Amino acid sequence: MTAHRQAIALLSLVGVFIAVYLWLHRAGVIGALSCGASGGCETVQTSSYAVMLGLPVPAYGVAGYGMLLGLSLLGLHPRWRGARGVTPALVSLATVGFAYTLYLTYLELFVIRAVCRWCVGSAVVMTAIWVIAMMGMRAARAGAGSGQRSETVHGGPPL
Repeated sequence: MTAHRQAIALLSLVGVFIAVYLWLHRAGVIGALSCGASGGCETVQTSSYAVMLGLPVPAYGVAGYGMLLGLSLLGLHPRWRGARGVTPALVSLATVGFAYTLYLTYLELFVIRAVCRWCVGSAVVMTAIWVIAMMGMRAARAGAGSGQRSETVHGGPPL
């Protein structure tokens, strides 16, 4: 379980950096995106789909990746390492993020008709997080089915 949470923490940190970079661009703090000659990043980031409910889409990325990072780090803490609720919570958050990524990728390919390399990078990161979270859930279920106890270290409450 620890390896899954470590991998999710590392990937979430990468996702936070990508989302912050895109958010800073959207906020006008940095200039043009480093995206190559295609111009797809600018097209995607300036489209009407780059804002949802009044917030730039990268803000949702920062929040989502931040929650995944925080929860995975919490699950690595000795007090929470054996908590049974951390893994399902990671799977839930990762599933929401993965579904949103699929939606955004659909918009890029079929509606906006432009591809942002940074968005693709974020999609790859989120997909990897989702796969690892699902593997962690499977490993947790296999461990529980084999008679292994999932104990909470130091008597901390399960999540």
